[in-house]
Amino acid sequence: MNTPESASEPDAVICSAKGCRAPAVWVLAWNNPKIHTPERRKTWLACEEHRGHLSDFLGVRGFLKDVVSLEEWASAADR
Repeated sequence: MNTPESASEPDAVICSAKGCRAPAVWVLAWNNPKIHTPERRKTWLACEEHRGHLSDFLGVRGFLKDVVSLEEWASAADR
């Protein structure tokens, strides 16, 4: 359950969708080929509700490179 207390915790990871304060569970890795090198990855975070919308937004622009669970992304970063 997303409560105001959980959203304001310093370690809370929230969705990147405008106005959304839900906990993020997905990482959308992307880059803009006009301004980023091919290996560069920027990230947006998404809750379950906004994953599709944010993926579509990046996808139609040709920016979306990968969508992985936050858990998977964090474990890869720990390696």
